[in-house]
Amino acid sequence: MNYFPISPKKIVYLCIKILENMKRVVVLTGAGISAESGISTFRDSNGLWENHNVQDVASPAGWRKNPALVLEFYNQRRRQAREVKPNEGHFALVELEKKYDVQIITQNVDDLHERAGSNNILHLHGMLNKGRSVKNTQKIYDIAGDIVLGDMADDGGQMRPHIVWFGEAVPMMDRAAEIAEKADFMLVIGTSLVVYPAAGLVTCVADHVPIYIIDPNKPQISRRKNVEYVQKKGTEGVPEIVAKLLAM
Repeated sequence: MNYFPISPKKIVYLCIKILENMKRVVVLTGAGISAESGISTFRDSNGLWENHNVQDVASPAGWRKNPALVLEFYNQRRRQAREVKPNEGHFALVELEKKYDVQIITQNVDDLHERAGSNNILHLHGMLNKGRSVKNTQKIYDIAGDIVLGDMADDGGQMRPHIVWFGEAVPMMDRAAEIAEKADFMLVIGTSLVVYPAAGLVTCVADHVPIYIIDPNKPQISRRKNVEYVQKKGTEGVPEIVAKLLAM
């Protein structure tokens, strides 16, 4: 029997062609999917986040007023995030990659999607495990421990959390819209769809594209066809919809 070896270049070409023919599932995740892993959200307690007013710890004004408080707040969030684990909702999205090109757009700043094993994640609001210089938004660093006053980037700027605060621009929004426009299916998981501009991503999806909204509450979106509401938590509703898509 004769064997004809395939060159690495040919293998890459074939992989690209396979990916081009895969249907794309765009997933928008919010605080609800992380809350099931034990990460608290500010909407849990009337606008207070771990007993702090959100504007004091998640806004440019709060940073100017008391940067030490803001740094310690995110140090605590970072420590908390290291203690929790991905849940069944996160792992179900990994399973979906067996058949689909899955693109996750998340409003969450934890790394639970990454730790579950998902490959394509865009973080709209930054990440807890990264920091950046106050002088340059492009000076981004991996952060393993705490950030304190006096920790400087190599450009001499104070380090701050790499988080998009209320009142700041969302730099990845254009990229997220481009991804949503190419969706063949969309899943919306654990988000109230009231925080803009992220909530507007559902309007970027073509009218014929099925949208599955998974949340115990029923977020209100503009009238459109092909919307299916699954009023369950992510740990239950996401595996259910993933199984449905895999069976198609």
